[in-house]
Amino acid sequence: MPKVFSRPKSLKDIPFHYCPGCTHGIVHRLVAEVIDEMECFDKAIAVAPVGCAVFAYDYFDCDAFQAAHGRAPAVATGIKRVLPDRLVFTYQGDGDLAAIGTGEVVHAAARGENFTVIFINNAIYAMTGGQMAPTTLLGQKTTTTPYGRDRQVNGCPVRMCEMLAVLDGTAYVARVSVHNPANVNKAKKAIRRAFEVQMAGLGFSIVEVLSACPTNWGLSPLEALQWLEQNMIPYYPLGEFKVPAEEGGGQNV
Repeated sequence: MPKVFSRPKSLKDIPFHYCPGCTHGIVHRLVAEVIDEMECFDKAIAVAPVGCAVFAYDYFDCDAFQAAHGRAPAVATGIKRVLPDRLVFTYQGDGDLAAIGTGEVVHAAARGENFTVIFINNAIYAMTGGQMAPTTLLGQKTTTTPYGRDRQVNGCPVRMCEMLAVLDGTAYVARVSVHNPANVNKAKKAIRRAFEVQMAGLGFSIVEVLSACPTNWGLSPLEALQWLEQNMIPYYPLGEFKVPAEEGGGQNV
């Protein structure tokens, strides 16, 4: 019988701590598969965030650092400048990257730091109990917006890819989703392209992944995937917002 499943070499054989239906596990696997396929197992260095993925260093079987809340881009900058031949990536949620770490990621991108950000957007602060995040949608109910996010009170959700793509230092900016198999495959291609851009020395790269949080959304895993498709993608459109200039890219916002 042909083998249809095997664990990536870059992913440790231990259970995830994530909630049932959470899509962090899918993204972890995609990152690990790309590292294996690019044969960068001995070169990969992960920077773990504060948030649901705080234990990412327990899952990726490569060198890893733990950064303070929002500071992963600064840590990655230091690592990549000292070890420019390594594949350096941060793995950050929306609270970590788009709230406390906004300044860190914007300036790393503006400087064109040559590492990759894997940005998980589930439109909520998940680990701390479901508070409103910068990416929470208008009208979305959270523990701190029980009547729904109000534009007049809470402002509008932040579109990080659109904001970063206009910076000269960014080389590759893409938004993907993992709500169905077809989009999981597209997400993997985007992650690989971001890593290839980095290893080619072209500059800052980021892949935003729209992800589900059934626990804090109060939905079943299937309902959460449907909610993501119906509500998040219309506000956070998928696609490549910027590709390297030598590929005929520039901004594609």
